[in-house]
Amino acid sequence: DVNEKERTSAPKPSTHFVDREPPVLKKTNIDPTRRYLYLQVLGGKAFLEHLQEPEPLPGQICSTFTLCLHFRNQRFRSKPVPCACEPDFHDGFLLEVHKDSLGDGSKMVDATTMLSICDPVHIVLIKTDTFGETTLVASYFLEWRSVLAAENGITNIAVELLGVGTESKVSVGVLNIRLEMYPQLNKTLSPEVTNTQFALERQKTAEKERLFLVYAKQWWREYLQIRPTHNVRLVKIFAQDENGVNRPVCSYIRPLRAGRLLDTPRQAARFVSVLGYERAPVIGGGGGKQEQWCTLLAFLSRNKGDCEDHANLLCSLLLGFGLEAFVCAGTKAKGVPHTWVMTCGTDGTITFWESLTGHRYIHRPINPDDPPLVEQPKPLYPYRTIGCIFNHQKFFGNCQPSDAVEVCVFDLHDESKWKPMSGEAIKSVCSPGTTSSVPPFPPLCASTLDAAVASNEIEVQLRVLVSEHRKDLGLSTVWDDHLSYLLSPALAAYELERTTSISAGNEEFQDAVRRAVPDGHTFKGFPIHFVYRNARRAFATCLRSPFCEEVVCCRGDQVRLAVRVRVFTYPESACAVWIMFACKYRSVL
Repeated sequence: DVNEKERTSAPKPSTHFVDREPPVLKKTNIDPTRRYLYLQVLGGKAFLEHLQEPEPLPGQICSTFTLCLHFRNQRFRSKPVPCACEPDFHDGFLLEVHKDSLGDGSKMVDATTMLSICDPVHIVLIKTDTFGETTLVASYFLEWRSVLAAENGITNIAVELLGVGTESKVSVGVLNIRLEMYPQLNKTLSPEVTNTQFALERQKTAEKERLFLVYAKQWWREYLQIRPTHNVRLVKIFAQDENGVNRPVCSYIRPLRAGRLLDTPRQAARFVSVLGYERAPVIGGGGGKQEQWCTLLAFLSRNKGDCEDHANLLCSLLLGFGLEAFVCAGTKAKGVPHTWVMTCGTDGTITFWESLTGHRYIHRPINPDDPPLVEQPKPLYPYRTIGCIFNHQKFFGNCQPSDAVEVCVFDLHDESKWKPMSGEAIKSVCSPGTTSSVPPFPPLCASTLDAAVASNEIEVQLRVLVSEHRKDLGLSTVWDDHLSYLLSPALAAYELERTTSISAGNEEFQDAVRRAVPDGHTFKGFPIHFVYRNARRAFATCLRSPFCEEVVCCRGDQVRLAVRVRVFTYPESACAVWIMFACKYRSVL
């Protein structure tokens, strides 16, 4: 048995209260046919940004650090610890390195075999502030195989974490990490052997990346020779990740199966759309868009990201559902760069998917040579131009005379319309395990939120906020519990419509409301939707709407108020929060 802290394969909801109890070590059984890596995080130091951090009082809400780990399809999350110059991390994670196939139970995998497992341990550090807002602090790939050459099979490493984005060269702090193999290795390797292996891998990776860069430059020269104006089209071959590493865009996508967590492509689109949207931070002026595409673990751990992160994840999920999906890079109105997703049906139907909203649009190209007999209807989608499309295996540059989306023809086999990249070239640097710079994809985790509890908490908080707000206006508040309950079907119908585009059950809702509102009374309702669970922030946003204000601040005779909250949970910590405020009052003419 190994003493091990809580092993989690799914993120636990973090409370932001300081835990003053000593950590309780749990016992866990080790399967003797498997090799494990026991990774302990034993505190941190030199987190200088938190040098002046006051010592939090017991029970006081404070900012916290959380570590999220991914290794070979396993995910772990540390307990949140208060932000400090020397954060008090004390967590152990049991990572399964290798499991022999059945029938090989007696043959335990040795150090030499494990040396060929080049998957790193991806460690992401997240800061959560007192309002529950998350920030990505650092993203680090840990080379664990040094433990294979360690005496006693134990090694201690001081890992220096660097910042992200514009601060990717700046030290954030140091983690003390201890690695240990279970069961112990009968025979360890010599450090020369492991170092030679690492040097060889680096050399192979560098050579593959160099060859791809040579190929990409040649492809770009040929693309520009087709038409000089191509140099202003949005053709992205490389993109920077959170650590400032330039990677081919195709490496950000991989068919991703959600197991039993998502049932349909449209549900996948809904899930991606309720992950938070936040543009990559820009320091200073210039108005340029700071580019930072995120690795999937960083995006999921932070629970928010830019439009490229959303599009890459949606494309990966749609590929997992067996569709032919691509990410499109182009512009929206006013020339703003944007990415979205497109699927090609077997019948030639082209569908655009907006990853930030979950909306879908059918694309029907306009033939620019047609005589304008009738006024062409304006396309419903917000996209203006398209420069390139790509997925994990393919990359096409748009070489049609115009890059306007509305006249674009998506015949990808026609090289006069779409210039392809070599599939072999893409495969050499983008398929899993080919180069060490392509991080493995983590699996999605089930939600740990209890939807009923979360719905109730927000509803209780909103009742208090509404009552206080009305009191400030000199109004009393009487709640109608029955009317509040009757709003539930409407909220369920709104979410169903967002996911499936099908609206159902409105007749019953209307009928129930008519019965609950007596003759001579007026009913008003205001539904609204959020992707966060902060009641105070949601209420402040609601009050900015004159319709909501009209309901919440209703004056009159026999005023009764109602509010209903319904939280719909999705994988990870994503959720859709529907709120409906309503009132009924006697109409005085």
